[in-house]
Amino acid sequence: MILGILSESGYENRVALVPRSIKKLSRTGLDIVVEAGSGSRANYSDNEYSDNNVKVVDRSEVLKSDVVVSIRCPEPEILRSGQIVICTADPFRNTDLIEKYIDGNITLLSMDMIPRRLSHAQSMDVNSSQDNLAGYKAILLGAANLPVGIPMMTTSAGTVRPAKVVVMGSGVAGLQAIATAKRLGAVVYASDVRSSAAEQIESVGGRFIKVDGMDDFEDASGYAKPLTNEFIEKVNQTVCGEAEDADLIITTARIFGRPAPLTIPSEAVTRFKPGAVIVDMNADVGGNCEDTVAGEIITTANSVTVIGTENLPGMLAQTASLLYSNNIVAFILSIAHEGSLHFDDDNDILFGPTKGTDFFVKGMGGVFVCSDGKLHSNQTRLGEMLS
Repeated sequence: MILGILSESGYENRVALVPRSIKKLSRTGLDIVVEAGSGSRANYSDNEYSDNNVKVVDRSEVLKSDVVVSIRCPEPEILRSGQIVICTADPFRNTDLIEKYIDGNITLLSMDMIPRRLSHAQSMDVNSSQDNLAGYKAILLGAANLPVGIPMMTTSAGTVRPAKVVVMGSGVAGLQAIATAKRLGAVVYASDVRSSAAEQIESVGGRFIKVDGMDDFEDASGYAKPLTNEFIEKVNQTVCGEAEDADLIITTARIFGRPAPLTIPSEAVTRFKPGAVIVDMNADVGGNCEDTVAGEIITTANSVTVIGTENLPGMLAQTASLLYSNNIVAFILSIAHEGSLHFDDDNDILFGPTKGTDFFVKGMGGVFVCSDGKLHSNQTRLGEMLS
């Protein structure tokens, strides 16, 4: 089999596989080609790929590969029947695209569908590796737009108080944001809809914002559940109240396969202090802040800056590509034998944990989305969304 690394388009600076990781694939028997210039925006040169026995070719040659690897999901029009695509397709938000893959008889392995609670899937979890970097970058981006310093400073001219940071949500991205802000010297407050998150927040230096009536809003997949309107309002009131005197607010609330929940209404922003900065980490899926404009940095009438950058991991393209590549290599090594990929029926990463096991989730499969002109039978939740 030939495995081809496709160059990303648009604002995506990352590359799916980097030279350093590719070395590990030598024992699989796969032949690897890369589109010329694929790694240039992440500072990986064509020569580095060549030095690792990867053939540098043009786009048309990559598209002849048996297996195409990318970050963003390639348009099915450029692919051919029978090809295998490994990418992050975000199937629940891109159902039209999934239908085209089914109609095109293309096998789609979407890495963002990884059953993340399986211990042996953790090295392949692209969501965690990229969210971690996004949380880090969100703090740095916010800090760069603040009109104040972050750490406490004692100088001959007087003492400067540390900045106050509020992080909404403490998943992978949120915890890294808390830890990064703390390392910069901020006083950090954080919230989450999972009551069990309090200990995690405190372990990285944050102070937990407790909301009355809080339950553990987490589903069997390890993602946050959709919230009731009543509880959303209560969270908004409590956490936004804490954020009124904050210098930097980071929103991280993301629900798998759904639009981002609104956690900062416009009315709340009017009470934030002038000079405050909001970094909305979910601008690409609707945004947590009502004032967010995807892809833009705006300033409100009361001088609050709202940052809607859509691809935070892409701003750390070199590191993000390395980690994504490590995830993909770990996955390929788990299914590659003697020069081809094998989709064994009992592979719970491909098809999801089986019924009766601890991590089984009804209607959810694994990364294997579709093949042979049909959606995989384990993906019934996704099937309900297709026309």
